[in-house]
Amino acid sequence: MRTVRATDLAHIYAYPGPQLAILERRGVVLRLAYGFYCAVPAEFVGGTWRPTIEAATAAVATAMYGDRVPVLTGLTAARVHRAMPRAIGVGYVAVPTQRRPLRLAGRDGEIRFVMRAVGALDAVAVATDLGQALATTPEQTVLDLARLDPRGEDLDAREAIDALWPLCDPSRLDEIAGRQRMKATYARVAAGR
Repeated sequence: MRTVRATDLAHIYAYPGPQLAILERRGVVLRLAYGFYCAVPAEFVGGTWRPTIEAATAAVATAMYGDRVPVLTGLTAARVHRAMPRAIGVGYVAVPTQRRPLRLAGRDGEIRFVMRAVGALDAVAVATDLGQALATTPEQTVLDLARLDPRGEDLDAREAIDALWPLCDPSRLDEIAGRQRMKATYARVAAGR
């Protein structure tokens, strides 16, 4: 995902932090969060380019956990599937271990890590500004959002569910709900449709 942790460059540079700061001033790399940098695409070098919060979330999580391990989830997955027209200041990503939220650099936002069995999630590869990442499928996203907001009070979650529902396959929803013990969640969401 064209992203690196400063500590991963210790075998190349004696002091990777100052070297990355020099590259950042030249516009070749961009600091995503404390200790995380991404390569700026060649056509944007020296400009004011920034990746989307979804791409930054996927890139930082991939730098931490490795390729094809973290999965964009919740409202972030809904944004990737174009179910939400406006950006939110938080990126949600499912990872195998517990971790505190991480503030993004250069913008008002943060990455929230959700501990889940990422191998059990129904995920699909999606394109981001920084490369391919995994995101939950529309069906998995609908079930996750509905489970997190059982009363339907979160307006963003409701809008995302409404936008994603036509993209969902009922048999796949039923299969995921059965496998992940979300039958009641599925029944509640389906009842309102």
